[in-house]
Amino acid sequence: MKRIWIASLLLATWACNSNQEAEVLEVEKDPLHFLASDLSDAGDSLLTFSAGDEFEFQVPITETGRYRVSVEMQSADSALVWLEDYILNTDDRSYNITGDLLAKPEMSVVHIDGSPLDTGSHPISLHVKQGSVAIKSIQFKLLRKWKETPHFHKQETEGDSWELVWSDEFNGEGLPDTSKWSYNLGNWGWGNNEPQYYTEGRLENARQENGTLIIEARKNDMGQDWTSARLSTQGKHAFTYGRVEFRAKVPVGRGTWAAGWLLGDAYRDEISWPYCGEIDVLECVGYEINDTTGKGLNHATCHTRAYYFKQGNQIGSEIEVDSMNSVFHTYAIEWYPDRIEAYLDEEHYFTYDKNANELEWPFHNPQNIILNLAVGGGWGGAKGIDPNWDKHQYILDYVRVYQRKAAE
Repeated sequence: MKRIWIASLLLATWACNSNQEAEVLEVEKDPLHFLASDLSDAGDSLLTFSAGDEFEFQVPITETGRYRVSVEMQSADSALVWLEDYILNTDDRSYNITGDLLAKPEMSVVHIDGSPLDTGSHPISLHVKQGSVAIKSIQFKLLRKWKETPHFHKQETEGDSWELVWSDEFNGEGLPDTSKWSYNLGNWGWGNNEPQYYTEGRLENARQENGTLIIEARKNDMGQDWTSARLSTQGKHAFTYGRVEFRAKVPVGRGTWAAGWLLGDAYRDEISWPYCGEIDVLECVGYEINDTTGKGLNHATCHTRAYYFKQGNQIGSEIEVDSMNSVFHTYAIEWYPDRIEAYLDEEHYFTYDKNANELEWPFHNPQNIILNLAVGGGWGGAKGIDPNWDKHQYILDYVRVYQRKAAE
């Protein structure tokens, strides 16, 4: 294993239009580009590695955002490489920010989109998972700048009834309302080795139709195994406390992974999680849902630094749901300063009340709402992806946020 620390910085800013292709309208500077000759002590033009090898280098980031990571390489035996961020972290975690990149027989650039990187110096390791590979360069380009969230909503939790304070009823036509939703972009794996490419502003993947929001995952689309959409209120709205409701139908089909959830507004890149907190309200995987009847399970879970799934000690519960794919059900949480309760069609089935310290309870801080449909990944793809499906639809009637109101 070689360890080289890089101090120079050239960074690119991409200004993009609203379509899904994320076309480059302007490049203000050169990308952050590491050549093999710069990375090598010997000044070699190629770096060669075999399965099990690691190569460490330092990446200085001056703009928080989502990046395209490109590796120029070649391999005669289909080498797989991946990049690990924050290799010096103290939590014994592996932050895979690219998923597997497959080298081709000829020298060519292989890239992944959407890798999250916060400002600062990033100790990164390139891992060779299989095969032998020759690497010519590694490049980072900024695709999307991170944006501050301008609107924070702190809901009252005392009172006799619930009062609606924010919602999207999806009564429009075409693309989702961009005053409420932003798009997460890319195919970097999303921390779960997911294969889908999340697009931006693409009707095929996210659209309002007949009073609903349809998030559609499509197979063999745009040159990707799967495309889909992931909408977030990050950069638009964040919420603390109150009742949050998702009224939805979820898709059947082995390999699907539909979710309506909350993630801490403090998230910048993977080291932010799970310190920032995560509340899963609607979370369903297709292999737990009967393809014919639509009967399956919904999972409600709270992830914190003290309790989260990569430690295997997450705290959550599940509930059976009939006709998940054909009947709208209401998935909700009631979030108080000392506990979070989960409901399915008004039936209470889970309470999280670990609040002794910040590691157990980050939920006094604002959270963003996220809607997404993944295909495959560590949980959704645990039993494979049914090859007989070419698309899936996750349909939402509304998303609503309430606060308590005193009787008049």
